[in-house]
Amino acid sequence: MAREFAGALDAELVYSTTSRLLADLNRSPHHRQVFSEVTRGLSSIERERLLARYYFPYRDWVNEQVRSATTNGERVLHLSCHSFTPRLDGADRRADVGLLYDPRRRVELAFCKAWQEELESALPHLVVRRNYPYRGYADGLTTDLRRRYKHPCYAGIELEVNQKFPLGEPRAWRALRKSLVETFERASRRSPPFL
Repeated sequence: MAREFAGALDAELVYSTTSRLLADLNRSPHHRQVFSEVTRGLSSIERERLLARYYFPYRDWVNEQVRSATTNGERVLHLSCHSFTPRLDGADRRADVGLLYDPRRRVELAFCKAWQEELESALPHLVVRRNYPYRGYADGLTTDLRRRYKHPCYAGIELEVNQKFPLGEPRAWRALRKSLVETFERASRRSPPFL
């Protein structure tokens, strides 16, 4: 999905294939959930090695892209792509797509409202929620970048897609990805320019 966004928008693709079973790259390094039940019991030296090998190279790569663009006077709309499990702790997640942002940042709020409207218009059967299943201003990479790069130079949006789509029927998953990209492009034309 992220590759399709990058290709369609001619944007830099920053990605990792590291499993969150090693380290959760979207958490702060001091967060209690940066390590999983698999790696939490490792010695502090082993955990530091995991961070050095997997976590910091990814975070530094993202940060360098944002730093380079903002230093050149560009505005950055950072889209971070994720998926979420349909059930967590015995409860159904009631959304197909989540758009996460910091509601105090008017550019992020305006963009996510526009994107939600475009998605609901294109795919009326889709359940699109904002700041669900997580809060967009909770601990995470976009939150860290907001501290470093002030509004309106940086806007961080997290796209959360229910895993029932990538794990389901391939044709429906391809169609959803296509619609996500197309509606993102339309929303970007309705909100302050970033692209």
